[in-house]
Amino acid sequence: MIKTILKSVREYKTASILSPILVSVEVVVECIIPFMIAKLINQIHSGGEFDQVLLYGLILVALAFISLFFGAMAGAACAKASSGFAKNLRHDLFYKVQDFSFSNIDKFSTSSLVTRLTTDVMNIQQAYMMIIRTAVRAPFMLIFALIMAFAMCPQLSTVFVAIVPFLAVALFTIIRKAMPLFHSVFKKYDKLNNSVQENVKGMRVVKSFVREEYEQEKFKAASEDVANDFTKAEKLVALNSPVMQLTMYIAMILVSYFGARLIISTGGSAMDVGELSSLFTYGMQILMSLMMVSMIFVMITISQASMQRVYEVLREEPTVQNPANPIMTVEDGRIDFDDVSFKYHEKAEKYALSHIDLHIRSGETIGIIGGTGSSKSTLIQLISRLYDATEGRVSVGGRDVREYDLTALRSEVSVVLQKNILFSGTIKENLRWGDPNAGDEDLIRVCKLAQADEFIRAFPDGYDTHIDQGGANVSGGQKQRLCIARALLKKPKVLILDDSTSAVDTKTDALIRKAFAEEIPDTTKIIIAQRIASVQEADRIVVLDDGKISAVGTHSELLASNEIYREVYTSQNKAGEE
Repeated sequence: MIKTILKSVREYKTASILSPILVSVEVVVECIIPFMIAKLINQIHSGGEFDQVLLYGLILVALAFISLFFGAMAGAACAKASSGFAKNLRHDLFYKVQDFSFSNIDKFSTSSLVTRLTTDVMNIQQAYMMIIRTAVRAPFMLIFALIMAFAMCPQLSTVFVAIVPFLAVALFTIIRKAMPLFHSVFKKYDKLNNSVQENVKGMRVVKSFVREEYEQEKFKAASEDVANDFTKAEKLVALNSPVMQLTMYIAMILVSYFGARLIISTGGSAMDVGELSSLFTYGMQILMSLMMVSMIFVMITISQASMQRVYEVLREEPTVQNPANPIMTVEDGRIDFDDVSFKYHEKAEKYALSHIDLHIRSGETIGIIGGTGSSKSTLIQLISRLYDATEGRVSVGGRDVREYDLTALRSEVSVVLQKNILFSGTIKENLRWGDPNAGDEDLIRVCKLAQADEFIRAFPDGYDTHIDQGGANVSGGQKQRLCIARALLKKPKVLILDDSTSAVDTKTDALIRKAFAEEIPDTTKIIIAQRIASVQEADRIVVLDDGKISAVGTHSELLASNEIYREVYTSQNKAGEE
């Protein structure tokens, strides 16, 4: 796990190595300073000459500046390394998610992926920053402070050695109890983020059903759950400081008592006032070092759960991958389903699609009708390899879709999904998702085909009109027509409309289909619809029922031979017949 995550350090290796080196020099200099202070105090206490006092003073000033310089350089290197590492880690996570198939994305919830890209990466960044700086500084300071303390007075320094095991046991016990709480809290973060995401995304539904109070209670519960776990963990971690300070102040009292007796009994020959003063300083350095070690353990404990969650995403292998020697060109819009079966999970008992045999000629218009849950959308998602067939074979242009380069295949199979998404930016910017190099004339042409040109020109800014996030400032029908225009801009060999005219009126729907027939006759068109009027002029209509093909034929053939189709047609046209 650590090896995988550390691959994101990359160009920041130099800064990551430089930081602990600079910190080490800073620590050595800091540990020399109390030694020199002891010399200075002894000089003053013994009535030494002013020149000697001045010399020690200048040495102390020089050491302070050296410590400051190396400390500042270490801080700058640490900041550069940790920030760069976090940037690369977010980059790697985001790019990994971009390569995921739908089945990979189904495995992780959207809110969980957002938490991993933000909160978890931030925790890892904090831990990395502490590891390359504080985790070097604290042990070095502890070791050098003990060495210098022993160099001054071995007898009294044994007091500091005696307290280290006690503090280590206390620290281990606290961390051991706090760790499970930190592990559980991040799963609750996912739940909290999911509540926020659902509420913001579905704000119109929430308000229309007057469910604000319910959503507030749901968010409050999730928020309190997170707060309670953090409170319990922080209460445990907060014990570190008082336990350490109590222990160290007891050590100081013991050093003061035995040190005073030693100075008095030996007349200052074994140890003088300067050495005793420096021992206090070294004691405080040892205390600070141990407190830093405890903070490192806490941060690593928190980040360990975050690292595991980030590692889960980084190690996830996309279920849909490019073949070793991919085909880069799709010959035409032929589509063949040869005994295709599909289920969303390997362990799922029921197949979403079963034994699909369907052969579509290039340029043909195919309608797909079926009830809710009949797997209409699942069927067309196999064509562009958003999922791979569990059994059987799906072919486009006479070749198995698994033989194609994914980019080449999806460039020729344009899908307007059931859930239409527009992105923040102008109408032009949204349309150019289909072709980044498209000129204004191309944009107008496809918008006319999608019956979108008229309402776009009605906006004050026309094609430069800004679209809010998710297309919130356009109607459902306008959003659908913009998405159809965007798909047409790809000039695909296969165009799939997944119930993407459900929000437009029947007249506009008919005009869109007429434009398709006249302007893109060589493009294979697959239209999934709930309204029979949207597909009745198709060359053939496929009736799906519970993931199986019930019948295939023209409108008149299905009316005469298929009960499901006839029932749907009758129910939709009952009012007209009466």
